[in-house]
Amino acid sequence: MKDTPVVDDNNLIAERLESLKAGIFGGLSVCLTFLITTFLNNLLLAKYFTALSILQLNIQDWRWWISAVISCFCGLLFGVTYRYIIRSDENPQLKAGGVLAFGLVRGLTQIDVGLCCYSTILPFVVLGTESVVWFAMSAIALNTAIKLGWIKPFKST
Repeated sequence: MKDTPVVDDNNLIAERLESLKAGIFGGLSVCLTFLITTFLNNLLLAKYFTALSILQLNIQDWRWWISAVISCFCGLLFGVTYRYIIRSDENPQLKAGGVLAFGLVRGLTQIDVGLCCYSTILPFVVLGTESVVWFAMSAIALNTAIKLGWIKPFKST
């Protein structure tokens, strides 16, 4: 038999709901940033720089949809994790560290694949930079949502 008070269960449920809200918010913000960067890749980079033509994806292409779903899922994971990383601190190193951890892991993996499979690395450097931008924009959105009270910060115990 569990001797945990009902108050602790309610706090646990409330914390999980806040994490879910942060995850959904993070997923949506990364998805929006994905749409913007894909638009820029297709309209500017891939069109005017032949070395970056590999970045061009069409919305009718199944690879675009897979990339969109992956970006949203990465954003969801980032949103949940970022809420726990920053807690109620105002430590800029924690905030930047969370963004760089997610962005660099994703971005450096793309660069590694580019080194192994393609003759040019430039498109993958662009994608790596894009990854850091995705999570930086998501962090800005999450920080704003926390300041506006839409998402409650995780309280350190």
